[in-house]
Amino acid sequence: MKVLTIIGARPQFIKAAVVSKEIQKHPELSEIVVHTGQHFDKNMSAIFFEQMGIRKADYNLKISSLGHGAMTGRMLEAIESILLKERPEWVLVYGDTNSTLAGALAASKLHIKVAHIEAGLRSFNMKMPEEQNRILTDQLSSVLFCPTSSAIDNLRNENFDNKKARVIEVGDVMLDAALEFQGNARCPKMLQNVDLSKPFVLSTVHRAENTDNETNIKNIISALNQIHEEIPIILPLHPRTKKIIQKLDLSLNVTVIDPIGYLEMVYLLKKCKLVICDSGGLQKEAYFFEKPCITLREETEWIELVEMGSNILTGANKENILSAYRELKVKNIKRSSLDYGGGDACARIVKELMAYE
Repeated sequence: MKVLTIIGARPQFIKAAVVSKEIQKHPELSEIVVHTGQHFDKNMSAIFFEQMGIRKADYNLKISSLGHGAMTGRMLEAIESILLKERPEWVLVYGDTNSTLAGALAASKLHIKVAHIEAGLRSFNMKMPEEQNRILTDQLSSVLFCPTSSAIDNLRNENFDNKKARVIEVGDVMLDAALEFQGNARCPKMLQNVDLSKPFVLSTVHRAENTDNETNIKNIISALNQIHEEIPIILPLHPRTKKIIQKLDLSLNVTVIDPIGYLEMVYLLKKCKLVICDSGGLQKEAYFFEKPCITLREETEWIELVEMGSNILTGANKENILSAYRELKVKNIKRSSLDYGGGDACARIVKELMAYE
């Protein structure tokens, strides 16, 4: 059975790596990898192939740096031609990127089964491109692999019980990845002379709702600067965020480093005291490594983390960020071994694909 995997953005490389390792255990399965090129520079793309042990993509579309419509349209056209050539039984798509939607749409139009890994997540903010992508992808999928029970609930609320698609809770492949690669975690080269045994905060800021809003980015930077006066903040800075900060001539008084690979990020997650981010995936990874998280958004797909108190949503409000920091800096987080599937999501996914009728 031939499986074609669509990847294009940084988090998808990690997820695809652990699923691909499981696929390789079954000689009756073969995998074709299509990299759309959505993330293209070395620190945002190639380094993940190197670190995760992902084999070179069979196809690299090199489609990037375009508006949503142009990017998705070109991906759709290119992926369709590959599907017509390869004729896979399954197309695997991950998460909520333009690559995800383009892959699902191309396969669906050719009547090829689509498996959506990380299905059912909802932020309930339709202004987010990610929300649009994930909702449409779910509608196009034959099998929806959900990471949490809340994702299952979301799909039930959207009447998926009465649709032909199969909805299955398998756990989170990102937990599989965290467990798989934590032993290979390594210190970022630019921090090798920094004493990381002392408490520090790990932060990332990249989401458009923050970076494209001058008030929001100013509030966030002001809060980070103030927290940094008490405890060092290490911030791997997204290239796009860096350009915006320079354009606005803002003073960012934290420890700024270039974007890093997954193994370096895992190293910092294991060492840090607390996480401040607007990332979707990093919220979970903080929990995987038992670190509290402040999320610089008004909503999250991972509502269970908020409900258990390990994650506080602050938006870009400076006072809310500082208040959340004061609350979480003294909080200890303990991960349940049952949360997010316990680390066998990939095995469940491959088993379901092979058994599908």
